[in-house]
Amino acid sequence: MEMSDATAVALVKAGDGDAFRVLVERHSHKIFRLAFRLAGNEEDAEDIVQETFLRAFRNINQFDERAVFTSWLYRIATNYSLDLLRIRKIRMTQSLSASLEEGQSMEDRLATELPTPERLMFSSQLQDRITNAMEQLTTQERSAFMLRHFEGQSIEEISSVLKVGGNATKHAIFRAVQKMRQVLQPLEGESAWRR
Repeated sequence: MEMSDATAVALVKAGDGDAFRVLVERHSHKIFRLAFRLAGNEEDAEDIVQETFLRAFRNINQFDERAVFTSWLYRIATNYSLDLLRIRKIRMTQSLSASLEEGQSMEDRLATELPTPERLMFSSQLQDRITNAMEQLTTQERSAFMLRHFEGQSIEEISSVLKVGGNATKHAIFRAVQKMRQVLQPLEGESAWRR
């Protein structure tokens, strides 16, 4: 019989490290999918997964058994992903500023900062537009949108992950969908024209 998350968590809290392995094996793929969508590359996603489970293990005694373990993991992964993206944005801005001060052109600097072609996730025009649309979302909108539409989380679960109320979660998802539609709408006209 398969061990439930609640049982595994109780065993981990009692000192059984093997029970945590059950949780990692059960949830690592879901956390990787979320991390990959938030970070945009495999290397960062793997780091996010490792850090998520490390933080979960260290803080397992703070987990409230009345909560859903998956939602708790999503919250940890989302928070760490957003921190990582903020740090990367700050470093990129500082790096670009330093390069411009040194006389290197912005185009040359950006070319060296972009991932290699093997690591690019989006290559088609549709993927470029989706990426552009996702970049226009706030971090809360992006997280809520991904948790809802890619991970199938309920409004309550997303609210728990983002630590906001149900109405704020619904509004974040609604705004994200509206922004995505606005950016992707020209694509509909082009596909109709090609028919």
